[in-house]
Amino acid sequence: MSENWRKAGWAGAAIGVVAAGAAAGVAVERLTVGRGMRMKARLALDASGPYGSLRGAEGTCRAEDGTLIHYETDELPEDGAKRRRLRRKAAPAATVVFCHGYCLAQDSWHFQRAALRGVVRSVYWDQRSHGRSARGLAQADGEPVSIDQLGRDLKAVIDAAAPEGPLILVGHSMGGMTIMALADQFPELVRGRVVGAVFVGTSSGRLGEVTYGLPAVSVGAVRRVLPSVLRALCSQVELVEKGRRATADLFAGMIKRYSFGTDEVDPAVARFAERLIEATPIDVVAEFFPAFLLHDKTAALRHFTDVPVTVIAGDRDMITPPEHSEAIAAELPDAELVILENTGHLMMLERPDTVTALLSEVLARTGTVPAATNVGGHGSTAASSARPGG
Repeated sequence: MSENWRKAGWAGAAIGVVAAGAAAGVAVERLTVGRGMRMKARLALDASGPYGSLRGAEGTCRAEDGTLIHYETDELPEDGAKRRRLRRKAAPAATVVFCHGYCLAQDSWHFQRAALRGVVRSVYWDQRSHGRSARGLAQADGEPVSIDQLGRDLKAVIDAAAPEGPLILVGHSMGGMTIMALADQFPELVRGRVVGAVFVGTSSGRLGEVTYGLPAVSVGAVRRVLPSVLRALCSQVELVEKGRRATADLFAGMIKRYSFGTDEVDPAVARFAERLIEATPIDVVAEFFPAFLLHDKTAALRHFTDVPVTVIAGDRDMITPPEHSEAIAAELPDAELVILENTGHLMMLERPDTVTALLSEVLARTGTVPAATNVGGHGSTAASSARPGG
């Protein structure tokens, strides 16, 4: 193996650490099963489920720098929308806006989307440089990504897809930070229109202290070299992508370990998560990462004090550990904090029924849906997805 390939392989593996959170080890079967067989298994898993196949009415809007942002709307059936307009005396229907996390896309909400179709008007969007949204034009001009910029992107989506009526904001990881940035910059919008919020596996700040489950000495070494590694990744995109593909099995092991809390997740769902993260270009991963170290929106949480808020954490989340959700709940004394047992970072995929049930409770508390509404179960992917007490 040439020196360039060796560097590319390790760089690809290293960026998998950044994308999935951190990395350690590969499952034994990946060491004992032939590579060709593993490739066939991945292709079979890709074809085994409908994950990521749900589509809505497509739309685009322009961010302040001109970046084209892609969103999709799941409208209420006409008869349901008509009944609700009559019940609300012609008031616009409430809209639930879903904001996805880092290295993911709107399809990461697959199970919640399947459950809520026909029940509530929903908007799903791809963050800049993710999914079907365009690469950030400001970043092409050399401007660093910031969480504030993502908050302004969300404002553009709301203006285009839900210009009036009540809003319920749902954000996972970076998506939750995006919602906080929206509140920080547009407090009048939040106070005037937001009637509920759900923060899933996210943080209001101090992400620079996260260890990703690594020993403190290792974290210190990573942080010292990370700036130069990120610059190298951005300058050698093609080479690093080759390295990423060359280390695909290691990369898959990283994703599974740092996305989920147990090994009981449906393999097709685990592969779906892997595909979402694989689809994020290396230079996008690199250009977004520094923004998290600067993120601090604790003060912005006060704008949600008067509305129903649920904060959901996974007890085995090493990307945004449960302490970060506890810190959010501490700023919102009336919020409901739920920590899911044996659950990792991608809890909306790992415990879909539980996350959907918690979201449905918020919708009922805000009057968006009747309390008796049954959104149904859509894919328990673990041996136990019962909601824990407390």
